Amino acid sequence: MRNLQDISVQFIKGVGPSRKKLFNQLGIENVEDLLYFFPRRYEDRRQMTTISNIKLGEWQTVAGKVVSQNSRQAWYHKKHVSEVVITDGQTSLVGVWFNQPYIANYFKPDSRAVFYGKAEIYKDRIQMIAPEYEIIEEEEEGNLSIGRIVPVYPLTRGLTQRSLRKIIKFCLDRHVGTVPEAIPYTLREKHKLLNLTQSILNLHFPESFELQAEAYKRISFEEFFLFQVSVFLRKTSIVQKKGMAHEIDPGFYEEFLSSFAFELTQAQKKAISEIADDMRADCPMHRLLQGDVGSGKTLVAFFGCVAAKRNGNQSAFMAPTEILAKQHFDVLSEIVRQGPFKDVRLALLVSDMTKKEREAVYQKVKTGEIDVLIGTHAIIQEGLEFKNLSFVVIDEQHKFGVRQRSLLPSKGINPDVLIMTATPIPRTLCLTLYGDLDISVLDELPQGRGSIRTILFREDDAAEAYGRVREIIKQGQQAYIVYPIVEESAKLDLKAAKAMFEYFKKEEFKDFKIGLVHGQMKRKEAQAAMDGFKNKEIDILIATTVLEVGVDVPNATVMVIEHADRFGLSQLHQLRGRIGRGAVDSLCILIGDPSTPEAKARLDAILSSTDGFKIAEQDLLIRGPGEFFGRHQHGINELKIANPATQLDILELTRKEAMGLVEADPRLENKANHLIKATIEKRYPAYLSLVMAG
Repeated sequence: MRNLQDISVQFIKGVGPSRKKLFNQLGIENVEDLLYFFPRRYEDRRQMTTISNIKLGEWQTVAGKVVSQNSRQAWYHKKHVSEVVITDGQTSLVGVWFNQPYIANYFKPDSRAVFYGKAEIYKDRIQMIAPEYEIIEEEEEGNLSIGRIVPVYPLTRGLTQRSLRKIIKFCLDRHVGTVPEAIPYTLREKHKLLNLTQSILNLHFPESFELQAEAYKRISFEEFFLFQVSVFLRKTSIVQKKGMAHEIDPGFYEEFLSSFAFELTQAQKKAISEIADDMRADCPMHRLLQGDVGSGKTLVAFFGCVAAKRNGNQSAFMAPTEILAKQHFDVLSEIVRQGPFKDVRLALLVSDMTKKEREAVYQKVKTGEIDVLIGTHAIIQEGLEFKNLSFVVIDEQHKFGVRQRSLLPSKGINPDVLIMTATPIPRTLCLTLYGDLDISVLDELPQGRGSIRTILFREDDAAEAYGRVREIIKQGQQAYIVYPIVEESAKLDLKAAKAMFEYFKKEEFKDFKIGLVHGQMKRKEAQAAMDGFKNKEIDILIATTVLEVGVDVPNATVMVIEHADRFGLSQLHQLRGRIGRGAVDSLCILIGDPSTPEAKARLDAILSSTDGFKIAEQDLLIRGPGEFFGRHQHGINELKIANPATQLDILELTRKEAMGLVEADPRLENKANHLIKATIEKRYPAYLSLVMAG
């Protein structure tokens, strides 16, 4: 039987070569991708809410006949306004869109339309701002878009819900019965699970909400189970490897803790103790160190570097950006300069070094003249050889691909690996993603830090926010102003970093020194701006999300985040973590007008807490696991609908089943497990090949 992954989506009726690109933008390359491209929500259109019975302030679906549509430039601001009026015969409702002049053309008088949005009263009329919409054609009534529970899918420009439903229905009719069933019959019977065909059909076009719930449970079970099997395979392969046992006596542990002018937190001491125990063992350490911004992870990681040095070995420290690599180098250089570890030889390796500089570093690493090499992915280049690498630190590892992460440990003979992240990860997601890792948590911030207060201003009140910034700078402190984009775009109604930098210089902050940093600048230019800010030569630093990691300026006590509703929750938290680094209390000012329930939920979460772990739990609930880390994180992409935040019971169940399976068959060699192995290899081949190679 032909593998569904080998059939390109372009051969499905209704797609073709031109539409194939649109499907690729949604991450759909083949037939199997399309079958597993599940709706993000459902609308019960068996009995539609009439406009007359609409509930103000709530998100709901209504249908009506199009009465009129118009598109105009508003005189009181620069925004383009499109309006469409629909009626149910008794009451009218107005859909309003800004800066989307093409929308009005979609609605023809007397056609039927469905709106999904939040209803409100404005100037004695009921309206929805930027509702999701769909035009219902007569021949479709009673079919896929009306008179049933209707799936609503993620879209890209050029695809409509109606056309996507037709394409998916055709694909289901043609191929759903040929999807291989990865969950053994005995396991399905034991946990009373639907078969795969029923599940896929009822996730796309549910016969009832009860069957949709059963289908959701079944696919979630499969996703959790297959991933947990791969996690336990990975853990088994690590434990079986022969690593390097480091000699670390209690005296060295105490010496390290007492080497600093400040008291380490209890969380730091505990993490260092755990790392010491791991490094003494003869199987390789595989530990995750997670802690909020500013919790002292770099210092904890440095313990492992010094321990490796005392054993005559080398360490490597890989960061995802040059700015962050440089910060780690600066922090560690300062620790070495001030403490009793002056014999630890550090070096920095980044991509924009000259060939001569790079070759000099390569030579010293090869001969063992460098103890700790800090850098970006430049560290994993083929030409670089370590003399005796025994300790590896990978910072913000979810920003590297699976193979990138594996290449650094391959530079040594099964070195100890410490993975660090400043993205607090909820316990449920740790169980899902990092079951192959031991976990240390830094849940305390160092003493003497000021508090951070967060407040929200509407876009129209930005001038008042800037006034607050001026007051704080006059007190001798510094500020960040952050934007989501670099250049202004005709398609996006957003203020951009470059344009606002020019405006602030001439108008709003003309009495202050202003700098600019963004990801498109050359590293030396960006570093010059950062250094100027750090040395108090710049009062206000205008920046894009390049600031998310890698800047530590204790005198910066105010941050303005423009268009805050456009940022992810973890991004907002990471950005805010750049202030509050000193003893003075700090202020984070958000400017934004959230237009979706998700955007409002994100801002509510960031306004209500500074605890990274609470915020991470909220982020997981709002976005689901599929977007928590982004596309390159192994384990996340595979969880298309399973959600650790809301399905912990199913997750725990599958962990037990997966653990039992792997204990009985550590390499999935039994015939009964061949289909499980084949499915895992197909879904994430890079990961499983690393496991089996081990």
